[in-house]
Amino acid sequence: MRKIVAGLFVSVDGVVEAPETWTGPYFSPEVGQHIESMMAAGDTLLLGRGTYQTFAASFAGNTSDPMAAQMNAIPKVVVSTTLDRAEWENSTLVRGGVAAEITRLKQQPGTNINISGSATLVAWLLRQGLLDELDLLVFPVVIGQGKRLFDGEPGQAGLALAACEAFPAGVAHLAYRPARD
Repeated sequence: MRKIVAGLFVSVDGVVEAPETWTGPYFSPEVGQHIESMMAAGDTLLLGRGTYQTFAASFAGNTSDPMAAQMNAIPKVVVSTTLDRAEWENSTLVRGGVAAEITRLKQQPGTNINISGSATLVAWLLRQGLLDELDLLVFPVVIGQGKRLFDGEPGQAGLALAACEAFPAGVAHLAYRPARD
């Protein structure tokens, strides 16, 4: 069965919102290589509405940038109750029966199903027992305000550390898997 692996940039104080405004000074070749290896391990991208719209605005129709070409080519599944259609190429919209659709997606042949950003979706998947790995890049900065990972989520969810690594620029990579009893 395929794994769902969520990759998020997070500040030391747990903020995941607008990482493009605070990750720059700490981004290094090692961080880039880590992100590339995660992307290479997957063949599908699962996104929440907000991240999907941000990525589509940045990458759709861009044929000159290699990253854009990769993002345009990969199959994308967007979870949203507010979108009417997913127009970005290779996109599928899931509006209802999300748990069943995600379970079906995990059972299809292929490699990892990657999530980039999409904190609300990540939190929901964790609570539903559908998230297989939470891959965090913790940047050495305190933002003070903004959307936090698991902001306002009720209940406790145990995690087990699967990997950790520190990069020279001060970014820490922490990978967790749900602690299954």
